[in-house]
Amino acid sequence: MKSQPKPFPFADRRRLLQATGLFVLAACAAPRVRAASPAADATRVQMWKSPTCGCCKDWVAHMEGAGFKLQVFEMEDPGVQRGKLGLNAQYGSCHTALVEGYVLEGHVPAADVRRLLRERPAALGLAVPGMVVGSPGMDGPAYGGQRDRFDVLLVQRDGASRVWATHNA
Repeated sequence: MKSQPKPFPFADRRRLLQATGLFVLAACAAPRVRAASPAADATRVQMWKSPTCGCCKDWVAHMEGAGFKLQVFEMEDPGVQRGKLGLNAQYGSCHTALVEGYVLEGHVPAADVRRLLRERPAALGLAVPGMVVGSPGMDGPAYGGQRDRFDVLLVQRDGASRVWATHNA
């Protein structure tokens, strides 16, 4: 005579349901991992600046506020790095940066950097020569709302340039 399988005991069913419920709760309560976080998607920028320059710190804040991720290197003479990257001193400002192979000199607005990366012209990079009041990093309360007109220059590898954008016109 064949023996009948024993019915599933009630206590074992309860344990199974409890374990299943705990698994579901744990899965729902666990932090969700995003495929890509904003920080992971941020465009990385390397920047060389003097340790004492306050407007450079404000430009970093401007760029980070626009979603860039900056790695800052402090050095006594950022002009040394500018020269190593091939940018002529006539385009000089207080800091030099590098983003995806393009040189950024001075207080270049984040929107112009985004355009540069979108259009990808055959060029060395962008520059805002000097220290223009009203440019990003030179636009805080200390400047009393003054906003001077300035051009962002697209600098070619041969040293020539043309106006890429005009601001505060």
